[in-house]
Amino acid sequence: MARKKLAKTAQEFDRRFDAGEDIHDLIDMSKVKVIRQGKKVRLTLDVAESLVDEIDEIRQRIGVDRGALIKVWLHERVKQEKAAKAS
Repeated sequence: MARKKLAKTAQEFDRRFDAGEDIHDLIDMSKVKVIRQGKKVRLTLDVAESLVDEIDEIRQRIGVDRGALIKVWLHERVKQEKAAKAS
């Protein structure tokens, strides 16, 4: 089986992926690095229903899970705080 022509740019790769093209032949798996995030810890938060409603409006608009959105926001904020502390 002939190898597919490699994507010249990240945008071309993304376009081909988004179009449903099989991109497995385009990826060099020998250079893949798995990053382990460590042990997972469960958090329970009590927040106002109005805040949950606002979060749900945002997550529905962008099409992600509530927990995933909150995790991304927490990660971004921690990075922001670390950067502020470092400067």
